[in-house]
Order: sequence, then C-alpha cells, then structure tokens
Amino acid sequence: MSDADDADEKGRPRKAPTAFRTISEVADDLNIPQHVLRFWESKFPQLKPLKRGGGRRYYRPEDIALLKRVGDLLYNQGYTIKGVQRLLRDGTDEGPGPVALELPLGDPPPATEASEALALKAALTELEDIARALHRLAA
Repeated sequence: MSDADDADEKGRPRKAPTAFRTISEVADDLNIPQHVLRFWESKFPQLKPLKRGGGRRYYRPEDIALLKRVGDLLYNQGYTIKGVQRLLRDGTDEGPGPVALELPLGDPPPATEASEALALKAALTELEDIARALHRLAA
C-alpha cells in the first residue's frame, strides 16, 4: 500500500471507521459547514458529540450516521427542522433506515440550488417560529 492509499482526498491520514472525528473532518466529509453542525446540535438533542477541554468536539460514528440522516431529510427529502425533530422524537421515520456509515465518503455531491433553497426555507421557518414565540411573550 502506498502513502497515497493511506490518505483521503484532502491528504489527511485515513482513520478507522470507528475512530472519533473532529468537527472539521465531519464538515469536510459531509459537505456541511461547521456552523450548521453546531446549530443542529442545538436543535437535535440526539446529537451529543464528546466535548473535550476547550469545547473541542469529537463525533462518534453514530453521531456521524445521525448527521447524514438529518442532512438527507433536510436537504434531499425537503423536511423542515421541526419535521425532522418530530421524526426523530416519535420514531415515525418511514424513509430508508439510517444512512450506513461508509467512511471515507469520497467526493461529496456538489450543493445544488434546490438544496440551498431548502436550507434557506428551513432557516426562514425557524426564524418565523422564533418571531411568533417572541410576539406571544411580548403580548
């Protein structure tokens, strides 16, 4: 095996499928910005990466599988954050099972205008929900 076989497409050494990964590795592998991963942690209590000194996050394989599933539901299947929360909470997800953990992932699919539009729509829905809640509190 050559040195090239021991590295991923970004030149990082390949980790075992069961190894913990940093937020930057997960963000690169899933093609999801780090700030989105941190936001999802606040919205999905099932996501609990291990946090070490200084708040550095380490994602377990099951965390990564859940992130893949959340990303698929939000970006590909058109769910809102509230919809995904409901699916995960109630266990009513009738779609395909959790995405199999296959690391390394290879080249991530390019972001499409449709997936970007869905992400913006989900963010807008969340902001509207927050605005309604604030309005109720102020009343």
